[in-house]
Formats: sequence, C-alpha cells, structure tokens
Amino acid sequence: MQRYEISKRRLHLFRSQFGAFANLLVLLFLLAGARGAAAQEPSASRLEHADKEPQNWLTYYGNYGAWSYSPLSQITRDTVKQLVPVWALPAGGPTNPSLRAGLEAAPLVADGVLYLVGMQNNVYAADAATGKLLWNYIYKWPEENIPGGRGARGLAMGEGLVFMGTQDSHLVALDAKTGKEAWNVAMDDVFKCRCAITSAPLYIKGKVISGVAGGDAPFRGYITAVEAKTGKRLWRFYTIPEPGEPGSETWVGDSWKEGGVATWLPGSYDPELNVVYWGTGNAFPDLVGEGRQGDNLYAASLLALDPDTGKLKWYYQETPHDVYDFDSNMEPVLLDSKEGARTRKLILHSSKNGLAYLLDRETGKFLKAFPYATTANWFKSLDDNGKPTEALIPSANGANPLTCPGAAGARNFNHSAYSPRTGWWYTSSSELCNRFTPPENPRGDQNLRVGRGLNPDAPPNISAFDPLTGKKQWTFATRYVNQSSLLATAGDLIFGGDLEGEAFALDARTGKKVWAFNTGARIDAPPVSYSVNGRQFVAIATGGGGVIDGQVSTLWPEAKDRIPQAAATLFVFALPEKSK
Repeated sequence: MQRYEISKRRLHLFRSQFGAFANLLVLLFLLAGARGAAAQEPSASRLEHADKEPQNWLTYYGNYGAWSYSPLSQITRDTVKQLVPVWALPAGGPTNPSLRAGLEAAPLVADGVLYLVGMQNNVYAADAATGKLLWNYIYKWPEENIPGGRGARGLAMGEGLVFMGTQDSHLVALDAKTGKEAWNVAMDDVFKCRCAITSAPLYIKGKVISGVAGGDAPFRGYITAVEAKTGKRLWRFYTIPEPGEPGSETWVGDSWKEGGVATWLPGSYDPELNVVYWGTGNAFPDLVGEGRQGDNLYAASLLALDPDTGKLKWYYQETPHDVYDFDSNMEPVLLDSKEGARTRKLILHSSKNGLAYLLDRETGKFLKAFPYATTANWFKSLDDNGKPTEALIPSANGANPLTCPGAAGARNFNHSAYSPRTGWWYTSSSELCNRFTPPENPRGDQNLRVGRGLNPDAPPNISAFDPLTGKKQWTFATRYVNQSSLLATAGDLIFGGDLEGEAFALDARTGKKVWAFNTGARIDAPPVSYSVNGRQFVAIATGGGGVIDGQVSTLWPEAKDRIPQAAATLFVFALPEKSK
C-alpha cells in the first residue's frame, strides 16, 4: 500500500511538470502493458473465440471445433503460385536412443511468437515473422531407454504457459515468455505402464486435459485433467470401466485390467455446452477377441465428458468388439446445421475403420454414417444405429480375405480439415488393406498382422465430402499414403505434404493441385497458417517420423529411392513482400 501511494505521488508530480505530453506517455505505457499481457496469456475466452484472431493459431486444430481451418485469405488460388519459403527452423535430432527421428508437430502461434515441439520433447520459441530463436527448452530424459509409444505432435497454451505431454508420460508447463519450466508432473510410471503422451494436450478453462498412448500393450487407458497453474491432478476418467461401473459387463473376467483403449489424440470442446469430446483407441489384444468377449466399452468409441468433473455424459461406440485395431482416436469435428429456424449441433467423427459418423453432439444420437475410404469391406452393412452387421472375424485357421481398411487404418494420426466456406470436409484415405492373422501369443511379443496390401480398387487419396450427406465432391490421388494432416483456408486452399517431401496446395473446390515446393524431407505433420503485421504465413514441419513411413517401400518398391531419410525442419512460406 505504501509503495502504491509513493508511485501515485510520483505520477502526479510527473503530470504536473509535463502536462499533456505526460498523459500521452502514460497512455502509451498502459497500452504496451496491455499488449504484453495479451502476448503472454491466451485466456480461456480468447481460445473460445479463436475465430476472432485469425492471425494466431492458438490450439492444435486451430480452434476448439477441430476444423484445422484458417480464416486468412491473403494467399488464394490465384496468388498461391507465388508462395516461397521465407524462413526455416531446424528442430534437432533425438538425443535419447529410444526416440524416433523426424518432426511430426503442429506449431502454435500467439501474438507474433511461434512455438514448436521436436521429437525429443525439446520446445522452441521463435519470432513468427523471421524465425529468430527466442528460447529453447531442453527436456531431461531418464538415463534408461524408455519403452512404449513414440511421437511428439503438438502443444497447448493458456494463462501465460505452454503445455507439453512427453514420451515418458509427464505433463510439463513452460513460461511462454522465457521457456523456463513452471512445473513437471509424472502422469504414470513409463517403465511399468509402457505408456506415453504422444500428442498435444487440450487447455480448457484453467485445466489441461491429456490423453495417453499405450493401448497396443497390456494397459488400461485414461484421460486426465490437471490444474493449469500447478499441475495438480483434478480428475481421471478410465476408458475401461471397473467391475460395478456401467459398461463393466462388456468385459469378461479380469480382461478390463489390461484392455488397452488408449486416448492418444487430442479432443475438441464446445464452450456453449461445456462438453469435451474425445476419441478412444483399440481394445487389447488388438486382433484377438478371445479372453475379452463382449463389446469392450469404451474401446473404439467417441466420448462426451464434463470437463469440470470428468463425468461421462454420453458415448457412441463405432466398432464393437474391435478385432481389427480400428482406433477411433481421430479428431471430433464440431459442426452446426440450420434446420428451419433451429440450429442443430452436430459432430462428425471418423474412425480407422473407414467410416465417418454424424451424431447429435448434445445427445450422442446416431444420425448417419458414410465411408470416406473407397473400400470398407470388413462388415456387410450398418443397422439403424450405425452398428456393423456380419463383421469379418480374423481367424488363425480359416480363410482370411483381403480386409479393407487394414490395421493401419483408412487414416491414422493425420487429421482432416473442414472449411465453412465450402461446407466440405477434407480427409486422406490410405487405401491399405490386410489379410489379418492373429498371433499365437497375443499378450506376448506381437506379430499382429501379415499380408498388408494395396486396395486393388483405389489408390491412396485426398477427398472432399459434404459432411451432412456423405456425398463425395472430388478425389485427388496421391502417389503413396498421405501422412500429413490437412489445412483448409479462406483462400479456398487445402494445404498438405507428402512422403517425397513436397509441400502442396489443392484447390478446395476442385481438388486440382495449384502449388508445390520440394522441401527435401518427408512430411507427416499438420500445416498451420497465421499472420504477422498483415502478412500471411503457412508453416509445415518436415522430416517424417511416422510408423507407416518405413513400411511404404514394401508396398511401393520404387519408393525406396524416392523417400528421403528422417530429418527435422520447420518450413515457413509466404508471398513475396512488395518492394517499397
């Protein structure tokens, strides 16, 4: 109080001596302070209204609705041919021998600062206009090689902090201005659970919500929320109910204890309903249903949770009793549809099983499903509730036909995009199939699948769909499986990248390729777009790192000489600046 009174007296003296000029200086000082506060603290309100800040990219998917859409339109179908690289940021190789090389992450951008996580869980902050490095956080690894999943796909931010999940199952918060560690909390014992946090967490109203990878091993999956300021655990929702809880009857005996059901990709959020939506992974063992008879809730499902308590509001299971490794972890895309005077809240959710499901996001009611893969032959038909009938069951002794999609999924960790301008949904389809053969010892060292092959009826592709009807609008064939995520923009463009290292843009209305640039490193990452001082940028991480990358040459032998080795560089593109 005394310090405040002294400051007031000094301010009064300053104003009396310098008059109006002093008032102007004080105003400028206050405005600078306000800009500084905004630069360090994306609030819950800012994240909820991310569409009002097209210059930023504040969440993994660009907004809480998981659209992967930028409202920026400086780069258009007409101007994109002039797009050139303007800066690049190397993100280093893995310092821990148990990590993969590459770069899979989507950067975040807030108020002119870009944040990126590398495959070694190091974090980089750079000037978003020039690439100048502002700070670099180096993650400290255990001395032993870590088991479990691999990948570092993104960050979250809020309240002046940058949040990261690590491949040894920690959540870490960093000061967004300095990169100094604010807290570091273990979510699990990686050496016991063989689990990891491989994707971005989700910041919601003072909480950091994170999934977990590890469902391809004996493990019980979960979603966890911690307090953003401290890392204190607030709740944990287990994706397999224990005996006595609703859904526990869908597991036989003690199979629930090690049934998998990981939650390895981030969900989406509806602030109006205050509901978080999250997809879940396969049941374990992946291809063997004996010993875990039943539908195996909540495997291969979409969950609606209360973010304040972690309580389940509703669920929809897409592949009951999954014996195909058909995770449903993909991004839940939030859509609104006008039905007369009423706006209906919908959710579009895709699965590795090749189908996209349209649900009422208030109730979870099934409305329709449509195949986004050209071939989805693992079932005969869908009933009125969207459940598969006469599903093919892999057999160790019987004939195993070519089943499409295969265990890699029609899509994997690479997410889709939605454009409110066209009203269309854009997604990749791998068109890989399998002849499934269950392992003799499913809980031991697994050789889960043999006979991976190409779909004889369609090449891998990127396609556009009307999400309300399922009608395909166009298809763009890709040489190999497309591993990059997609970005839609208000310039009517769809950005992506391929395994030969080409960053590209498609016309959002026709699917025609209108721009490409060879980065020299394979691309598995999501593009993002942002602007600084009115100049639009497109950023995409290059270097690869996905599991499928190393398997492509077995299906396309010529790919061995075409696909670059793993690397780690963020490329940033923009239109040339006009000469002054």
